Amino acid sequence: MYYRRKILLSLLQASGNKLDKISLQKLLFLFSRQQEVKSYHFVPYKFGCFSFQANADLHTMTKYKQVVPSLKYWKKTDEINYLDELKPKDKRAIQFIVKEYGSLTKDELITLTYRQYPFYAINSQIANSILTTDEIKKIEKQRPDKSTETLFTIGYEGLSLEQYLNKLIINGVTLLCDVRKNPLSMKYGFSKNQLKNACEGVGITYIHIPEVGIESDKRQQLNTQSDYDQLFTNYKSQTLKNADIHKKEILNLLKTKKRIALTCFEANIHQCHRKHLAESIAKMQEYTCELKHI
Repeated sequence: MYYRRKILLSLLQASGNKLDKISLQKLLFLFSRQQEVKSYHFVPYKFGCFSFQANADLHTMTKYKQVVPSLKYWKKTDEINYLDELKPKDKRAIQFIVKEYGSLTKDELITLTYRQYPFYAINSQIANSILTTDEIKKIEKQRPDKSTETLFTIGYEGLSLEQYLNKLIINGVTLLCDVRKNPLSMKYGFSKNQLKNACEGVGITYIHIPEVGIESDKRQQLNTQSDYDQLFTNYKSQTLKNADIHKKEILNLLKTKKRIALTCFEANIHQCHRKHLAESIAKMQEYTCELKHI
């Protein structure tokens, strides 16, 4: 079992084996603040801090009869003492969080996390109804600037879904353009439908333009930078040379959405075709904005 899932089960165990779904997310978030290397990451969502990965893990654990969901609650159903299987530091942190915050109601936990971590309230649907005017102003200050046109590129290698989304949010990205030929990933959150749903959940539009991607069979035997360089030489002379209609589409999206990001897998921009696609768009006559690799 993944260690992070033992964290979830331990939190439920320490809370009497049952937690309100929103309270579980909030307590898990507060626990994660205690960790140097975090088991879960969070995004600003409809009711504040939310982990897509934790939610997916909980649903996976229903298959193993470790937890059972109801409309509002998660309930731990097996008899295993997961707390005793944690690292001592994590066990102490779980016990501290439950002792410190476990008696708070769902609404009290929401309010507390909004006040202490205002960034995670920027997409909240209820902040205006539970916070003061001054507290709302603190949240507004966390909102990214979206006024200037910028073309970004981003890879998801080495990032959790939440870390990736937060990069987009912090940079004010309004539209994510997936430029993979085949938008499938073994990594949670990065196959097309999962990524589309997650983006839309945090207010980012998602589109897929496979025509500017590279076929998987052309990405074999890439062992050195020179192998990548040769791949991209062919990409520029073949795919990009015949992709004017799609580059124009991206440029038009940039004009309307102002801040868009081209995405693929590789963290290293020099080993990904998105660099050459972005630079090709930047050379178009109508292009007038900044290009940033994040």
